Amino acid sequence: MKAPLFCSVLAALFVCLSSHAGEKPNFLFIMGDDCTYNDLPLYGGVNAKTPNLDALAKKGLTFNQAYVASAMCQPCRAELYTGQYPLSNGCSWNHSASRPETKSLPHFLRPLGYKVGIAGKVHVKPDTAYPFDTVEGFDPSCVRSPTLPHDLSGITEYMKGDEPFCLVICLVESHIPWVMGDASQYPPKKIKLPPNLADTPVTRKHYSDYLAEITYMDSQVGEILNTLNASGKEDNTLVMFSSEQGSQFPGCKWTNWNTGLHTALIASWPGQTMEGERTDALVQFADVAPTLVDIAGGEMESQFDGTSFASVLRGESDSHRKFAYGMHNNLPEGPKYPIRSVTDGRFRYIHNLLPDELYIEKHLMGGGRLNNPYWAEWLGDNPMKGPNSYENIKRYMSRPKEQLYHTVEDPYELENLAGDAGYAEIKDGLRTALADWMKSEQDPGAPVDTIKALKASREGKHLHGAFE
Repeated sequence: MKAPLFCSVLAALFVCLSSHAGEKPNFLFIMGDDCTYNDLPLYGGVNAKTPNLDALAKKGLTFNQAYVASAMCQPCRAELYTGQYPLSNGCSWNHSASRPETKSLPHFLRPLGYKVGIAGKVHVKPDTAYPFDTVEGFDPSCVRSPTLPHDLSGITEYMKGDEPFCLVICLVESHIPWVMGDASQYPPKKIKLPPNLADTPVTRKHYSDYLAEITYMDSQVGEILNTLNASGKEDNTLVMFSSEQGSQFPGCKWTNWNTGLHTALIASWPGQTMEGERTDALVQFADVAPTLVDIAGGEMESQFDGTSFASVLRGESDSHRKFAYGMHNNLPEGPKYPIRSVTDGRFRYIHNLLPDELYIEKHLMGGGRLNNPYWAEWLGDNPMKGPNSYENIKRYMSRPKEQLYHTVEDPYELENLAGDAGYAEIKDGLRTALADWMKSEQDPGAPVDTIKALKASREGKHLHGAFE
């Protein structure tokens, strides 16, 4: 290459790399709904087709170990937007609320010059705690049948202008009812069921419908990313995708098992994240808000429970936190059944605080239009005849006080090692870490999962005076 031409190429490259140097990056966070992480091919899923998520991962960084603190829609979203664990922001149950004085992404990023909007499903309250700009175009109802057609004009308009944006787009797939997408792509007899589900005809039919919703969700992700590309702002935008918590199948959502709390997380930031890489750095939703504030040039809020993993995004570090924590309070989804858990990314320790009670979840096991009819089939003749119905029913409803799983080797957490003397040291270490976290959160355990405390949350009151 001749010297003048070589210099021209270098100059053009320098301009390309430095054109956004003085600009604040945009943030685009896309969230699925009730999608078990390892049903996605990116995490070992063998059924679903997700070409757009696969393409996003090839352009960015995939987190192997990302978690939510509560496997329910409202608490995990409150954690994401506030950078706080459930007890810290007040939203420790589904269909509850954070305290009015709680701060979230709009409070953190607007003083830094950002417009902060949300499209689709919101599912957090009150408005004082979550004063997002409303961006139209995506269905806010996760239980509508069918989902309303989406319109990209709202997000297209929001991406315009010189003001940097933080835009959260919350899709409603793959939340039940599973009616979107083309289920004919997934013939029930040909799909492979996860081992934590009983293999019955109705289960296969509904799992097929669920897979179709995952593919439909993936198509929406593709359209959103095309919209970003058309805006001309792709090169200066950090895109993140999360699958939220696990699906509404037994053993996923509403649990502290791996398939409930583990979330998919992909981050693509041109010129910052390496392409097609994976990281074992342990992160959870409480770390996202601090990360965005850090990247935007803000000071870390004292209220944050999480910490920034910007160094992981930039490839400067391959580790982040030592433990990821989980909690479940069952009211109003069913009778009280409080659970706490901790993982170090290899092993998970679960403490069921009322092990003598039966676990019941009304949406999954009860009546109504959102009921999952396969549960009734599990309880029919299949406990005697089905391949694994009885064991999965027992696992779901009757749980010991302590559970320990080697999650790396047993991702569906079917073999409880809590009674194995060979793992006693690991169990003791995780039990201590969980107790320390609960103490730091002023979490008394079982007294949190009471009607009195839930009512206090809905009224926006501080919870610690409401524990019975």
